[in-house]
Amino acid sequence: MKLTAMTTTVLLMLAAPALAGGSHAGGHDEMMAAGKPGEASDVDRTVEITMSETDDGRMIFEPAGLEVRQGETIRFTVTNAGEIDHEFVVDSHEKNMEHKALMEKFPEMEHDDPNAIRLSEGGSGDIIWTFAVAGTFEFACLIPGHYESGMKGDIVVASK
Repeated sequence: MKLTAMTTTVLLMLAAPALAGGSHAGGHDEMMAAGKPGEASDVDRTVEITMSETDDGRMIFEPAGLEVRQGETIRFTVTNAGEIDHEFVVDSHEKNMEHKALMEKFPEMEHDDPNAIRLSEGGSGDIIWTFAVAGTFEFACLIPGHYESGMKGDIVVASK
């Protein structure tokens, strides 16, 4: 069967909601590069994250980076204090770059991933995450243009 460029485009557009609706890791309880979804009963501490824009056009997270211990379960309480939508995604740099490329193709993609939250102006929400592996990981906003405007930070996970 020969597909035209228009047919291929339509098929890709129809596939986008299916890709956007699920976890990029394949499941909500699976181990990912940066760890795995945590349980509220296991939270060791809460880290408040604020997302916003600056007067000079940068987009930022506060704090801009953080350190955790391997095995630690963190409740990220994320607040969008900015004037536009932002997201907070925890993963390896490589996986974030893959996700970023997909977001550039499908900017209105919706997520249902345990390591990510997208918030409108004034919105807030929580992610509970267990950092099971030592190393350096990343949190980022992957909405097109935001990463390049400074919305990224390192998470250093110290070994036990």
